[in-house]
Amino acid sequence: MERLSAEADGFFDVLEERRRSSDLSYAFRTFNPQPYRGAMPISAATLNRMVLESQYLSYVIQEILLESEEPREALLEEASALLDEMSQNLQLGFIRLLGFIMNKVFKSVFSSIHVNEDGLTRLQQAIQEYPVILLPNHRSYMDFLVLSYIMFTYDLSIPVIAAGIPLMGMKLFGEMFRRSGAFFIRRAIGSDKLYWAVLSEYVRTIVRTGYAPLEFYVEGLRSRTLKSLTPKLGMLHMVLEPFLKGEVFDISLVPISISYERVLEESLLAHELLGVPKPKETTGALLKARTVLKEDYGCMHVFFGNPVSVRDLVKGKINCRQYNLVPRDLPTKPSKEMQEFVSGLAHMIIRLQERNVILSAWNLMAVVLLQNLQGIDLDLLTHKTLWLRRLALRFGAHLRWPKNVSDSEVMSSSMSLHHSVVRCERGRVYLVEEEGPGPVTQEEGVFRSATAVLMCASYRNQAVHVFTRPAMVAVAMTTAASHRTDDIFHHFTFLLELFSNELVVIPGQALQDFEEGCSLLQESGVIGRSDEEIYVRDNGQETIIFLRAILQPFTESYQVVFRYLCEESSQTLREKTFSTNIRSFIMKLLISGEVQTYECLSSDLQKNVLSALLRMAAVTKTKVDDQNEFRVNKYAVKRIWDMLSNGWTPEISVEARL
Repeated sequence: MERLSAEADGFFDVLEERRRSSDLSYAFRTFNPQPYRGAMPISAATLNRMVLESQYLSYVIQEILLESEEPREALLEEASALLDEMSQNLQLGFIRLLGFIMNKVFKSVFSSIHVNEDGLTRLQQAIQEYPVILLPNHRSYMDFLVLSYIMFTYDLSIPVIAAGIPLMGMKLFGEMFRRSGAFFIRRAIGSDKLYWAVLSEYVRTIVRTGYAPLEFYVEGLRSRTLKSLTPKLGMLHMVLEPFLKGEVFDISLVPISISYERVLEESLLAHELLGVPKPKETTGALLKARTVLKEDYGCMHVFFGNPVSVRDLVKGKINCRQYNLVPRDLPTKPSKEMQEFVSGLAHMIIRLQERNVILSAWNLMAVVLLQNLQGIDLDLLTHKTLWLRRLALRFGAHLRWPKNVSDSEVMSSSMSLHHSVVRCERGRVYLVEEEGPGPVTQEEGVFRSATAVLMCASYRNQAVHVFTRPAMVAVAMTTAASHRTDDIFHHFTFLLELFSNELVVIPGQALQDFEEGCSLLQESGVIGRSDEEIYVRDNGQETIIFLRAILQPFTESYQVVFRYLCEESSQTLREKTFSTNIRSFIMKLLISGEVQTYECLSSDLQKNVLSALLRMAAVTKTKVDDQNEFRVNKYAVKRIWDMLSNGWTPEISVEARL
């Protein structure tokens, strides 16, 4: 049975009741959360003192003393200063103030905020039983604000939140965020031993005392492409230690999926990907951006996933007894076994986040539009979007499709909401390019086209995970040496490794991913399987062509970067100049018409190619004068390029496109 509406599965609109009551009465209503039963009732100041007086921090300071000539008092003062800079100071009064402001903002910019009711019930129970770690995906600056807003609205303990230190520098707002539960982490910690010690002990103390639910982004950064990012593992290591050392009985990890119908930063993100410097997070910049709040951003969905028990996860995977062999307060280096476990867990959390993302009609329309950059008739766009809806539902997507509304009206309202990205003229739909003063140079023309494509691509990217595994099977079937299952699987694993920074996959699960992709295609009547071969059914060609086209921007963009690396006269590249040089190279190819894939201008994609080549030993990285340098093995890059392009047909006929 097709799942046509998320609302049918227990979602409700948080804003509906808020629109019927005053903002002031909402902010000052009785707040009565049920905290963790094992929590120690301590203040933020007491929490800080526990960190500074911990045996762990004392031990690390002693180690630093042996390595340097700094006096102990100076190190203690530095540790105290770091903690003052970092720590939160959660106060209910500021939560009420933030709630008052956010109530006004959310009612202004969003038509609705839908939350799954059963998820809130599960979270409420989990918070009372064990320390809880909230793990949302990160697509907008709104993410942590909306979660605290929901927690306050439904009498759930307000979380403390790991935030980037630039937010701390915002006048007035930085302190308001701190007193609303944010603690601030530097982005570049490097090998600063004391900072690592203060941060890790602070995080562990929050968990072991049950001070509050702890919230952080397992991706580490906000995704500028709106795709999932490869997870960062440092914070996850920290929060797991209290369990591994027997300081808490269990920890509940709660994956959270936040889905935006329209993202506030859509234009900003596209410009960042094209090399435009990111605006500094200042109060002035925030006030200048207030015109954004006059726009309509449609609806938002927040899905609270099932709490995941760390105790259950480690069974049979980690021998916790090894942690009893050394005193709890001594620093311990994670074993290889532990590193692999945490990596697998982080990737699993991201998979759970993706699984519960709620897609809109616009996400599917964006997929079709990007395969028709010259424009497409509205009737054909509607037809192909409806075809894609059926395929997405068969592949397990959660899709919000308005009830009792005609398909043409759904398409029309989606285009109206996304007027900054798409326009309809005389029954034909085009991407919108930015307007500017005066004549446009060739470079400016390409930049504007690329901005439009990347803005649209960000919405396609929100749906890519639904098609990733079937699409990789489709590409592997095209590029493999034969129809033999072994050959197709071999090429599938190559694609997984190459694109693992683009399309997050769980390490060590290539076979499961392959079987999942094949099963979805087989159940949809696209492919058939014999004992040793996989073949495309006659009525499956359209789907195979579409799935290949989904990955085409990534595949073609990677080939463009490979070409740059192979044609570059020097085998050594400086990280500082890499982005500028490759952007200039690609710009020339786009102007000449030799390349049509604007997404290869994305700085994130270019960095992902280097990461893939580093992982595949085609590039090595060294540090020279505090700058990263990359040495390119052109033979190895060419070999990977050949394997990727073998059998790949860059151009797809107009008739075969979606």
